[in-house]
Amino acid sequence: MNDRSLRVLEFNKVRELLADQAVSGAAKKLALKLEPSDDVREIEYLQKETSEAAAVIVQKGTIPIGGINEIVHFVKLAEKGGTLSPKELLEIKQNLYTARNIVSHLKSDVEPGRIIADYAAGITVCKREEEEIDRCILSEDQIADGASAELRSIRRAIIRKNEELRAKMSHIIQSRDNKDILQDSIITIRQGRYVIPVKQEHRGRVAGIVHDQSATGATLFIEPQAIVNLNNEMRELQLKEEAEVARILQMLSGMVAVQSNGIIANQEILVKLDFAFAKAKLALQMKAIEPVLNDDGYIIIKEGRHPLIDRKTVVPMSVSLGKDYDTLVITGPNTGGKTVTLKTVGLMVLMTQAGLHIPAEIGTRMTVFKEVFADIGDEQSIEQSLSTFSSHMKNIVDIVSKAGLDCLVLLDELGAGTDPTEGAALAISVLDYLLGRGAKTMATTHYTELKKYALTTRNVENGCMEFDVNTLSPTYKLIIGMAGKSNAFEISEKLGLPAELIGEAKKLLEKGDIEFEDLISEIAMDRKRAEEERDEAVLINIELKKMREDLEKQKEKFAVQKEKIMARAKEEARDMVKEMKEFSDNVFKELRELEKINDPKARNRKFEEVRKKVKGKSEEYAQNLDKKENRNPIGISELRPGVYVYLVNIDQEGTVLTEPDSKGDLMVQVGLMKVSANAKDLQKLKDAPSEKQIRSKYAAMYKEKTANVSTSFDVRGNNLDAAEVLVDKYIDDAFMAGLKQVTIIHGKGEGVLREGLKSLFKKNRHVDKFRPGMINEGGAGVTVLLLK
Repeated sequence: MNDRSLRVLEFNKVRELLADQAVSGAAKKLALKLEPSDDVREIEYLQKETSEAAAVIVQKGTIPIGGINEIVHFVKLAEKGGTLSPKELLEIKQNLYTARNIVSHLKSDVEPGRIIADYAAGITVCKREEEEIDRCILSEDQIADGASAELRSIRRAIIRKNEELRAKMSHIIQSRDNKDILQDSIITIRQGRYVIPVKQEHRGRVAGIVHDQSATGATLFIEPQAIVNLNNEMRELQLKEEAEVARILQMLSGMVAVQSNGIIANQEILVKLDFAFAKAKLALQMKAIEPVLNDDGYIIIKEGRHPLIDRKTVVPMSVSLGKDYDTLVITGPNTGGKTVTLKTVGLMVLMTQAGLHIPAEIGTRMTVFKEVFADIGDEQSIEQSLSTFSSHMKNIVDIVSKAGLDCLVLLDELGAGTDPTEGAALAISVLDYLLGRGAKTMATTHYTELKKYALTTRNVENGCMEFDVNTLSPTYKLIIGMAGKSNAFEISEKLGLPAELIGEAKKLLEKGDIEFEDLISEIAMDRKRAEEERDEAVLINIELKKMREDLEKQKEKFAVQKEKIMARAKEEARDMVKEMKEFSDNVFKELRELEKINDPKARNRKFEEVRKKVKGKSEEYAQNLDKKENRNPIGISELRPGVYVYLVNIDQEGTVLTEPDSKGDLMVQVGLMKVSANAKDLQKLKDAPSEKQIRSKYAAMYKEKTANVSTSFDVRGNNLDAAEVLVDKYIDDAFMAGLKQVTIIHGKGEGVLREGLKSLFKKNRHVDKFRPGMINEGGAGVTVLLLK
C-alpha cells in the first residue's frame, strides 16, 4: 500500500489505537509498523488469529501478560559463555514466568482456537530455570544467602568477623589514653578497611597505616596496627564472597545458555500473542466483527462505523461496490458526510487487509485489493506553488497511471477547484478511464454532469448523502441509487433570502438543469413516501403477526384447558364408579344380613335404614351431577365483577371482584375470603345460587372455623417451607374465626423459623402487627400476631 493513502485515510491513528492495547514495547512497535497485506491467505490467517484471541478474552479473559522484556541480547551473551548480571537474569526470569502463566491460562477450561493453541504449544516452559533464578537472586543488586551453602557459610563468617572488628575498634575508641588524640569517637571505613580519625598533631602516637586524610588535613584516617590482621581476614572473606557470587551467576547463566533456543523462541511467541490479543481487545472495544472475505472483487459493508469517530455519535453507513456496479458517484451538501464515507470505506479495507476486525454488522463482506489510492482533502503546497486544483490533479495523474484491476480508488470532490464545466468534463473522463481499467472507484462531487453520467452509464451508480431541508442539517445517511440535490435554493430561502432573488437565480439556470433537479426532488419525495408506506406496512405486518400469535396461544390455551377438564372429568367418573361399587357392595351385604334377622320389626327397621341410605346417596350423586352440568368454560371477556364462578383448583364457588389483568389474574370473593385466581382456573356457573344460599353455606363454615380454631399454633419440628404453608393457612382460619390475637410457636433454636416467618407476617393481608412474645407468653420462642 502506498504511504500517501495510509496517511490520507488516517491509518496511523488506527495503529496508535492498536498500540495502546498492547502491553510490551515490542508489541507496541509491531502495532505502529502494521501494514495492510495483499496476500489473501495471510489476511485470512490474521483475521482468524484476531477472532480466536477475542474468543479467549470473552470466555476466560485476556492472557496474563505481566511483562515481556527484551532479552535476546542477554541470552546470546550467555550462549557465548558470558556471565549475566542479576538484573539481566531477573528480566529473563520474568519472561519465563509470563510464558508459563500464559500456557497455563490457555490450557485451562475451554481450549483456544488452532492458531492460539499452536502459539501455546510452541512455548518452552522452563520452570526449573525460573525457580532457580528466583531462589538465588533477591533483587538487581542482591544475591540470596541461600543461593549456595558456601555463600551462606562465608556471609556468616563475615558477620562474625565484622562483630569482632567492631568490638576491637570500640575498645580502642573508648580507651582513656586515646581520648585526646582522636578527632571524633567514631568508627569509619576507608578503602574497605576499618579506620579511626586521628588528629594530625598526634600522628606519632598511633601505630598503624594511614589510608586517608580530611580535606583540611587536620584529620588522618589510620588503621591501627592491632586490627590489621583482622582487616586482612575480613578482606579475604569479602573476596571469597565475590568469587562465590560470580560462580553462582555463571551457573545461572549456564542454565540460561542450555535453554537459549527455547527462551528466544518464547520471546518471539510472547510478542506475537501480545500483538494478537491487542488486536482482539481493540475489536471488542470497537464492537467489531470479522468480515467475510471473497475473491470476486466486491465489498458489502453493513452498518459500518468510522473507527475514529465516537461510537455514541457516529452514524452507521451501508454501502456496496464491485457487485452491481464498479463506480459510485456520491453527491450531497458540504459537511454532509461524503468525505467521512470515503474514509470509512478506505479504512475498512485497510483494517481488513491488516488483520483487524472492522466496526460493522454481521454480513459485511470484503475483498482484497492490491492497492488503495486516495485523493482526499486539500493538500496544496505553498512551497511547491501548487493550487488546490493542481495539487489534486497531480495526485490524480499518479493514480490514473497506476490504478487498474484489484485496485480501490477514492476521489474527493473530483474536478473541483477550476472552471465547473471543464472540471466536470475532466471528472467524467477520469471516471470513465478508471472504469475501463477495471478499478473500483468511489468519488464525491457537486457537479450535475456527474449525476447525469452515473444515470446513463453502465456499471456506474449514483449515491447521495441525505439532507433534511426542514432543519437545514444533514442526516449523514448514505442512500444508494439516488442522486443528491444541492438544496442551495431551499437552504437560502429558509435562511431568509428574498423570494424574488431566488426566482431570478432559477431563471439563470438552463432549463435542462432545472428539470433534472426537479426530477431528483420528485424521486426523493417518492422514495420518502415509499419508505413511509413500507414502514407502515411493516408495522401492520408485525401487528397482524402478533394477533395471529395471540390467537394461536389462545387456541393452545383452550386446548390445554379442555384436556385438563376432560382428564379431570374422567378421573371423577372413575372415582364415582369406584365409590358406587363400594356402596352397592355394602348395601348388598347389609341386605344379606337382613335374612339372618328373625324379628320382623327389627328386620323392617333395618330395611328402612338401608333404603334411606340408598336414597341419600342417589340424591347426593344427582346434586353433584347438577353442579357439573351447571359449569361451562368461561372466556376472559365474560369475567366481570359480580359474575359467579367455580374455582377448579380449590373446588369452591365465588363471585368475581375485579377485571382480569393482562395475565388473566383477578380477585374472587369466596365466602369471607378474597382469593387471587387466574382465568384459566375458572368455570362459568349457569345458575348462580341466591345470596341467602351463599350466606347459609358460609355461615356453617364460619361456625365450624370459630368453634375449632385455637388461639395458638405450633410449627416446631417443621422446616421453613412447610412452616410457611401451615402458618399461612392457620392465619386464614383464625381470621375467618374472628380471632384478633394469635400466637405462633416456632421455638428458639438458631432463629431460622423465627426470621423466615417474619417476611410471611409482613406480607399477609390479615396481619396488622406482630411482636416477639413476652416472657410470660413464651419469650423469643413465640411471635404474637394482631389480626385486622
